[in-house]
Amino acid sequence: MTQEFRALIIAAASIGFFHTLLGPDHYLPFIMMSWARRWSTSRTAVITLLCALGHIAGSVVLGLVGVMLGLAVESLTGTESVRGRIAAWLFIAFGLAYLIWGIRHIYRGQSHQHTHSHVTDEPHSHVHPHSHFGEHAHVHDVQSMKSLTPWILFAIFVFGPCEPLIPFLMYPAAKGSLFGLTIVTAVFGIATAATMLATVLLGRAGVNFLPLRGVQRYSHAVAGVTILLCGLAIQFLGL
Repeated sequence: MTQEFRALIIAAASIGFFHTLLGPDHYLPFIMMSWARRWSTSRTAVITLLCALGHIAGSVVLGLVGVMLGLAVESLTGTESVRGRIAAWLFIAFGLAYLIWGIRHIYRGQSHQHTHSHVTDEPHSHVHPHSHFGEHAHVHDVQSMKSLTPWILFAIFVFGPCEPLIPFLMYPAAKGSLFGLTIVTAVFGIATAATMLATVLLGRAGVNFLPLRGVQRYSHAVAGVTILLCGLAIQFLGL
């Protein structure tokens, strides 16, 4: 193992770690959705890992195509920039849609009273509490949102590029050998996925530890705001 190759491996692990840790969009959406949707630890871990793999695979495939075709690195970084903007707008759209759904969820969860009049010999009426959950809940609406959410996150992360991977790791590694390219890419992918998983599970444990039962009914709206802010930060702050 040459000194340059050793340096590339260390760089791949370091960049994978810090690239993930410094990008809140890599973990905040999963932490908040796990809290809002009450995902189990195993479900949270599986969804996070699948999205991490999709996130890495998109850039890996693009980088391999560029290496095999001998494309200039500038053209690929331009493509990655376009993918990043698409991912940002998808985050914004999903966050806004989920926020609206969360507000609707809050409204439907409010208990209110219905007055019913009865026509008998002596007219009278009675009042009973009523909410739009329980027997009045739209089961298909809730279930469809539950099943769609992980796939929407996966699609967004497939579009989301790993910006440092191609120019700083894949192209320099490809100058050595295919084996070196494979190792450097694998180290970056493992570091990225492991950091995402560890950060999400630690964040989820922290959120679950807090006394948030009283605000649980607002959790979907808060999750929507969080995802929306992540998208805005990517698009306008370059995070």
